[in-house]
Amino acid sequence: MATSKDSARILVVAHKTAATPALLEAVRGRAARGPAAFHLLVPDPHPSSWRPAPALHPQMTEGEQVLALALPLLAEAAGGHVDGTVSRRHDPMDAIEETLHDEDYDEIILSTLPRAVSRWLHIDLPRRVAHLGLPVTTVVAQDVSGVAAAR
Repeated sequence: MATSKDSARILVVAHKTAATPALLEAVRGRAARGPAAFHLLVPDPHPSSWRPAPALHPQMTEGEQVLALALPLLAEAAGGHVDGTVSRRHDPMDAIEETLHDEDYDEIILSTLPRAVSRWLHIDLPRRVAHLGLPVTTVVAQDVSGVAAAR
């Protein structure tokens, strides 16, 4: 990810919530605070042994479909280019650690489903990610306009 030295590098981690109003608002708010470059990481949603039924676009994986939908919306919210990748890792913590090993980031925005249905909150992913030593903002998609951010 090429950025200027004055831009913060923000790792956005999401799957089903990658294009929700809550995440878009969090990205918009972060971009308003100062220069930032955003990268969307989509952990592989399924174990490697799982094979989905034919999708609408069988040439694209589910993660690639998430990227295709989310990147233009995130770029609009960020006011500039946003890039992204789909991790081969099923475990979101493994995907994040691998990404941080390969690239330097200054902050993490973690976007998840509401507590009642979120596997990521069930496994306490926000607290685990915070132990990596970077500022973490957790965005919980609650409804069409809900955002819950914690630093």
